[in-house]
Amino acid sequence: MTVPDEWNLLEERTEYETGWYDGGYDLLEQPDGSEKRYYWAELPPAVVVVARIDADVLAAADGGDESADGDRLLFVEQYRPTIRETHLELPAGIVEDGESYTQAAARELEEETGFRPTSTALLQEYAVATGVLRHDRAIVYAEGLELGERELDNNEFLDVTTVPVDDALERVREGPTNDATLSGLLLAKEDGLL
Repeated sequence: MTVPDEWNLLEERTEYETGWYDGGYDLLEQPDGSEKRYYWAELPPAVVVVARIDADVLAAADGGDESADGDRLLFVEQYRPTIRETHLELPAGIVEDGESYTQAAARELEEETGFRPTSTALLQEYAVATGVLRHDRAIVYAEGLELGERELDNNEFLDVTTVPVDDALERVREGPTNDATLSGLLLAKEDGLL
């Protein structure tokens, strides 16, 4: 990170490390000469997956003989202890060392839903909540899904569900959902993928 000339970084201090994120502050001399602490939390990069599943693949995975009515998007319903709510969310997770966003998306999608993509595309990478976080996130579009093997982390208790592609944005706007899910769907829609 670089600091513009009119801002002087006097001190950077990490006050705690949790294994999930680090937190601390930067003491800065502001352009007017005053000093202020700017608190931050630093998290590893994350990926959010907009995953389109073919109706026939979904029907086969469910063991049904009939195909579903149109393509759908994969979601997970997950209780979030921090806010004490269950949210409808796109599959998402942390990018592991050495992984690209698209590799992380394929891994996370299979781990959380049991489906692996044959094709992924990076839609956008961006910084999140820059007033308090040091955290980058990417939205990846996945398609050509095939049945894989679900392998949840020890803190993941989630249910996989699907929503028809044409109804997905409206459904998540009903809530509850999170910022990453809304951002992902809006980007996919803007790119003509929904």
